[in-house]
Amino acid sequence: MAWSRPVGWILDHLVYRTTVTGRDNVPTGGPVIFAGNHISYLDGPVMFGAAPRPMHILVKQEMFKGFLGRVLNASGQLPVDRRGDRAALQRCKDVLDAGRCVGILPEGTRGSGDAAGISGGVAWLALNSGAPVVPVAILGTRVGGEHLDSVPRPGRRFHVAFGPALTLTRRAGETGRASMDRAAQEIRAALAGHVRDAIQLSGQPLPFADAPQDLTAVAGTPADDH
Repeated sequence: MAWSRPVGWILDHLVYRTTVTGRDNVPTGGPVIFAGNHISYLDGPVMFGAAPRPMHILVKQEMFKGFLGRVLNASGQLPVDRRGDRAALQRCKDVLDAGRCVGILPEGTRGSGDAAGISGGVAWLALNSGAPVVPVAILGTRVGGEHLDSVPRPGRRFHVAFGPALTLTRRAGETGRASMDRAAQEIRAALAGHVRDAIQLSGQPLPFADAPQDLTAVAGTPADDH
């Protein structure tokens, strides 16, 4: 997996111009869940390249074919069936239990990236692993009315901001479902607020939403690509 770190850096800083803020918010040791907003195919690899620590990112299983599939496997990325995949969540928990990092784009699909809603997988992971959640704002990978499938031209400016870590625990007397719902809401609010702050800081707006969100993915959502 070590070889993929320079590849991520090259994407962020040679192919594109990426400003990164908030690296000090990322714990230097132990498990971490990176939860980023989702606007483009590039969000996963851009987050990967900007992070101060390596991570295993959930990627839809359809991408694990041919040469790209071999690259994804070799770089330690995790396949997930977006129709529902409890096994993928358990694989993520195993990674976190080993003290490593997992990256998730929990909005459900590419959209406006404002974190108006997220799926519950990231909350399940946070509650069952004890790992802190670091919200990640990713801006510039899609702008204006660009199509969801568009890939930005080289040289575009991106902004990646890592927010303060959020640790979630179950409360005494709280049912499992209530804990999940509360944790998901706290993560959604933290991510949405962090995205708004990053927009104000960077001056880079979110793109227009041109597709409805699908929040059914139990594993809480994979990256579309890496």
